[in-house]
Amino acid sequence: MSIILDKVNYVYEIGSGFEKHALKDVSCVIEKGEFIGLIGHTGSGKSTLIQHLNGIIKATSGNIFFDGEYIYDKDYDMRKLRNKVGLVFQYPEHQLFETDIFKDVCFGPRNQGLPEKEVQLRAFQALRLVGLEENLYYQSPFDLSGGQKRRAAIAGVLAMKPDYLILDEPTAGLDPKGRDEILGHIRKLHDETGIAVILVSHSMEDVARYVDRIMVMNDGELIFDDKPRNVFAHYRELESVGLAAPDVTYIMNDLKRAGFAVDTDAITVEEARDNILKMLNGKG
Repeated sequence: MSIILDKVNYVYEIGSGFEKHALKDVSCVIEKGEFIGLIGHTGSGKSTLIQHLNGIIKATSGNIFFDGEYIYDKDYDMRKLRNKVGLVFQYPEHQLFETDIFKDVCFGPRNQGLPEKEVQLRAFQALRLVGLEENLYYQSPFDLSGGQKRRAAIAGVLAMKPDYLILDEPTAGLDPKGRDEILGHIRKLHDETGIAVILVSHSMEDVARYVDRIMVMNDGELIFDDKPRNVFAHYRELESVGLAAPDVTYIMNDLKRAGFAVDTDAITVEEARDNILKMLNGKG
């Protein structure tokens, strides 16, 4: 199972003075089970791209296939795509609207026409997967913290049992502890269920720590699509498009230029620590 984009273009406000070419010949393949980081500066096309993946936006030109089927075919059931490709928008707590969290998480599977027993079972399973405490299930969304609301909103999508989970800046506005908790649960969810995750983020440290593949957007184009350490090796090119590598990348490259035999491929604090200790022990 995969999502295939073939030379996808999207133009906003065609023919007006506000016309903008938001996606330019974007081609890629996203396989089930992958954990992908999607990065790019504001206005690079990230949000436009992810809204194509479940058919919210239709490409101006180009082709998109899901599980071997052309999603723009006149007979294609777009509901099937949206049940399999779940999208959680930035600040997803704004999507919470029921009187309590449990009812809100039930909304998606109930809308799929499932029996009520299955609806409630899926809601309980999803809330457990995101690590929300049971004593909060019947609380109003307005009584929860930002991180708890974020988990509840993600659970609402998970209850529909998608094969792909797209998260647009899921840690925006959270403190470091809340950010680590959310991303830790997402990584655990990926590892335990095999769900594909596409994580849109501005944090290079978070991307380096959690994802297995990075896609970099700039001015509507996909300019890098590779393993994290291969992408961050191009940190100078990333800087030229308004991005950066993790702080560790700069530290290790500075050490290398200073004559220390360190590995500049290290992209996390843990990798850098281990590499530096290895170097020091080797000198000793």
